[in-house]
Amino acid sequence: MAQFFNINADNPQLRLIQQAVDIIKRGGVIVYPTDSCYALGCKVGDKEAATKLLAVRGLDSEHDLTLICRDLSELGRYAQVDNNQFRLLKAHTPGPYTFILRGTREVPKRLLHKKNDTIGLRVPGHSIVQALLEELGEPILSSTLLLEGEDVPLTEPWEIRERLEHLVELVIDGGACGLTPTTVIDLTTDIPLIQRYGKGDVSAFEV
Repeated sequence: MAQFFNINADNPQLRLIQQAVDIIKRGGVIVYPTDSCYALGCKVGDKEAATKLLAVRGLDSEHDLTLICRDLSELGRYAQVDNNQFRLLKAHTPGPYTFILRGTREVPKRLLHKKNDTIGLRVPGHSIVQALLEELGEPILSSTLLLEGEDVPLTEPWEIRERLEHLVELVIDGGACGLTPTTVIDLTTDIPLIQRYGKGDVSAFEV
């Protein structure tokens, strides 16, 4: 049975944030709000938790997951970033964007794209996520809370709790989130390639 924390989105309660991080560290899968949609998250290095996260979504082990980072400094530990990429990242983080970049040795090999060693990374602008990341001290391995066979992510905490209470360890109620996922942008090519249009202005990435 999942725990259910009601966390204030403007001023997250430290006690609840600490309890949520403890659940992540112990191998739990959590549901948490972001600046785009609700998401599933777990500890980066926990293969069993990642497998469980994918199972909740009805995905196989080949599906790419995203590293949710606290800031550009942390992102730079897990991705190879040149000067041009850094300028684009700096102008659009924090924000509702997922960037595809080549991973560093800090990223577990099983999480990298099989052909080109890339990984999706993002820096969200949501106080609850930022509080979780600050307390955890490392990225959260994550995926949008879009269940198998559905067209839009779950957005109401009560519905999330009702449907996932036996599948995850924690649901964080941070208020209703949107239905539009992040915009996904591949920065590994000479010209940025928008792989998915979602939330966020993309004019700086279009030629």
